Amino acid sequence: MGLFEIIATVDDAEKTLTVFNPEAGVATALREHFADRNLVIEEAESDAGPDNYAVLSSDGEFLTAIDVSDVLAPRKDVAPEFTRETYEDVLDELDETMFTSYDTGRMIAASKEIEDRAWRGAVGELHAGFQTCSRFASQAEVYDHIAERGSLAVHVYAHPEGNEGFEPPPGPALHLSTETEIHDTWFVAYDGGGVDAAKCALLAEERLPGSFYGFWTYDPETVDEVIDYLRTTYTIPEADGTATDGGADER
Repeated sequence: MGLFEIIATVDDAEKTLTVFNPEAGVATALREHFADRNLVIEEAESDAGPDNYAVLSSDGEFLTAIDVSDVLAPRKDVAPEFTRETYEDVLDELDETMFTSYDTGRMIAASKEIEDRAWRGAVGELHAGFQTCSRFASQAEVYDHIAERGSLAVHVYAHPEGNEGFEPPPGPALHLSTETEIHDTWFVAYDGGGVDAAKCALLAEERLPGSFYGFWTYDPETVDEVIDYLRTTYTIPEADGTATDGGADER
């Protein structure tokens, strides 16, 4: 399953949040609150149970329930929504979070969160796709610095576009590929350094210039799927500098 297919699979896993006996405006507020989530908000009336409670389900299967006031309580926003609020049970079920129109600024903010988690972990692997060498050039110094952190292994993927005259930094392993998915997707994935709770990934397709469609996730299985695909499809250098696969050209 390639990068485009992984995005499509997460997109298909849409969940439903049904709010029972909602007060006026509550459903609209929930739709705005979860605007970037792969989530449908529905309303329902029930003679049993309190007002303004919500049930999260997937294909009719119950996942969790929450008091709406916990969701809509005033909070301090921390871009780009990589947070745990009082409704943690709901967020645990929404670990794969779709977004539909992130611009470059929001993609950078989301990427920084994952880079920071890898920096703090200082172990494991960080994989990042910059689309082209010209885009990676602007972050080359940053990623060279990240690659110096502890025993963290950093792998960067890019299309050769803009490679002329570009001198890659020595720290990250640069995987060059002319595959369309490398040119058209932006991704950052951290394997958690052996800790499932630390795993996270961002994967998006640039469908229009400067407009990205995709998801971020804390789900260990999805993170593993992204990283395992990159490992098996694109060459990972061995310690002696030889390649383990023929899927990409090394610098």
